[in-house]
Amino acid sequence: MTAIACLRILFTADGDMRPGDMPKHKAQGVADAFLKAKWRAPRKCGAVAPLAFVLADHRAEQLDPAEVQGLAVELEKTLFPNRPIGQIALMTFEGDETAVLHFSALSQKELAALMAGEGYGGEPGRIHVVTADAIKPMPATREEAKVYAAEKAKAAEVEPPPAKAKPAAKPAPAASPTAAAAKVVTPERPADTGWWGVYDLSQGVFIGSAIGMRADLVEAPPEDDTKLLKRDLVALTDLQAALKTASFGEIQASFGFWNLITPASQESYKARLSRYPLDARPRLTASIYGAPREASIGMLQQMRSLLAGAFAAMDLRITDPTFPVQGLPPELLESVTLVLSGETEHDRLKQILKFVERKSAYAAKGVMQCVANVTSPVELEACKAAGVVRVQGPAVTDFMEKPVAAADGAPAALAKSAA
Repeated sequence: MTAIACLRILFTADGDMRPGDMPKHKAQGVADAFLKAKWRAPRKCGAVAPLAFVLADHRAEQLDPAEVQGLAVELEKTLFPNRPIGQIALMTFEGDETAVLHFSALSQKELAALMAGEGYGGEPGRIHVVTADAIKPMPATREEAKVYAAEKAKAAEVEPPPAKAKPAAKPAPAASPTAAAAKVVTPERPADTGWWGVYDLSQGVFIGSAIGMRADLVEAPPEDDTKLLKRDLVALTDLQAALKTASFGEIQASFGFWNLITPASQESYKARLSRYPLDARPRLTASIYGAPREASIGMLQQMRSLLAGAFAAMDLRITDPTFPVQGLPPELLESVTLVLSGETEHDRLKQILKFVERKSAYAAKGVMQCVANVTSPVELEACKAAGVVRVQGPAVTDFMEKPVAAADGAPAALAKSAA
């Protein structure tokens, strides 16, 4: 059982900036770096929307609200070092994957309604409002909110307010428009896909982006080929739409190895790729995942032929760092990407080392060595020191709503080490 939660940050302070305050537009980056430093592997943490982060712990069934409160205290001190506590609140939502992603898309107004005990029109879950001095469970659904309101009303009857307080209670119906509006406004579902920036360590610049599935932030991809095909087709549709506005850099799309050799799946891929503009081809790389260690050269050549009309380059994603690249013919692949998968940083560093031990074999074939799912500054530095050409993953960029727009900039870990 994996504990999955969405953590949302709500600003409860007044709108005036004071000396020492962190500007709100910088809070996303600060909070992201803070949470990654505190929520250590093998637990996972990633930004999924503005001021919204998914936390996952495969060793627990529920998150500990007390630990989240500790995060709230430290984060508040970081954002508002010169103010008393009470400037922000964290709201955690625990539920299944769909519910968590739904919750991540709620607006600050909808979160405020949840904080007030009104519930929301989404899936049930476990909600806590966490501040530096309190942890308070709150209702999630409208049905739970009705029970919550009834219990509050019953408690109020035990000790009725002074008579003069009754007129003051009249404004309470003013909250009903919010509740009424919430009944007809369904929170926008976050996109199924997002983007990882691809950074070229040899050039010291971003060279493009790889499309990925948002669901992979909280759980492992499915193993069933039918489900994998559906994911690939969703990503290819979103990639096609992104090409209309994303004018910079290379773009990587994923294809399942076994689906690329299955006739029915091939036809599904072909139908989707037939809509791709020909002028985008030089920018596009097809990244093949799920290949066996001893992948058939004939099958890879067949895939190259199938994808050549829409994709100029082909990449093979592997999990075995000892992949026998020396057996491949020249010019079949432009790159091979090792996807790190170890549970500990030590395991992942060993994978990087084994991968780059074969650098001469890759150079002889003219194939770039790349590493994906780089999650820590240590792993990023190891890739740089070992001569890995390109990297992607949480240590390089957050999971982004749009592709990288320019070559400028560098992963924070590398910028810090250079300073």
